[in-house]
Amino acid sequence: MTLVSMKRMLNDALDGGYAVGQFNLNNLEFTQAILQGAQEEQAPVILGVSEAYIPYMGGLPCIAGMVKSLIGHYGITVPVALHLDHGSTYDVCIRAIHAGFTSVMIDASHHPLEQNIDITQRVTQAAHVLGVTVEAELGRITGREDDIVVDDAEGMYALPDECVRLVRETGIDCLAPALGSVHGPYRGQPKLGFDRMGEIRRLTGLPLVLHGGSGLPDEEIRQAISLGTAKINVNTDNQSACTAAIRTYLNEHPEAYDPRNYLIPAREAIKASVKAKIRLFGCAGKAEGARYESN
Repeated sequence: MTLVSMKRMLNDALDGGYAVGQFNLNNLEFTQAILQGAQEEQAPVILGVSEAYIPYMGGLPCIAGMVKSLIGHYGITVPVALHLDHGSTYDVCIRAIHAGFTSVMIDASHHPLEQNIDITQRVTQAAHVLGVTVEAELGRITGREDDIVVDDAEGMYALPDECVRLVRETGIDCLAPALGSVHGPYRGQPKLGFDRMGEIRRLTGLPLVLHGGSGLPDEEIRQAISLGTAKINVNTDNQSACTAAIRTYLNEHPEAYDPRNYLIPAREAIKASVKAKIRLFGCAGKAEGARYESN
């Protein structure tokens, strides 16, 4: 299967009461593991690429080419969307679209509301011409995302009336409101704003996106899904599984020098982490018989 739009995935998830996982690509092994894990679980999947990883992974066309090649190499048949995560500007979103990404997130949440709306509207207009899905953010999600750090004092919950304005005036396909989740490891018990989550979903009618899905208790994940969260982003848990596997292998085999010796166990650890999240999100088996338009 070729890459598909994310919009159909999320609407199906909303109707079916489950969520689709976005798992971030950090290198070749992450990409292999995520695709293989989704195929084995027969789950639709979203491959996320954070802006800081674009130069690290050789540029947007290189990333898109690698993903498409691996889909063919492994015979992947489940729906796969390739998503720009936290695109900070109109320009980077347009470059991702031209490179073959089927979904982009324009994150103008660091701007005042009026400017956020203006930038998001322009991205959405361009993306929809080519059938590309658009995600936007409102409020600031605390923690570290790439090279940007938002501390607890800066973090804020998204306001429902502002969410309604953003959705109505931009035409986005899904919304990531800041509701207490964080990027990176949690310090202490997370406090998600479930009441506001339900209100925003009811007022906007859109699938919601939960950033910072690593480390949240299972019951909070399930509650978020029941309130209209249809996309959950995971990266830190997979990174931690990868690094732990490499450390273990090298501690047990200090003489090792061939990268395959420790990267293959790392890939398997990432895949196990991905498969566990897929089952938790309820999307295992949801690709069976699914039909999506290809981009």
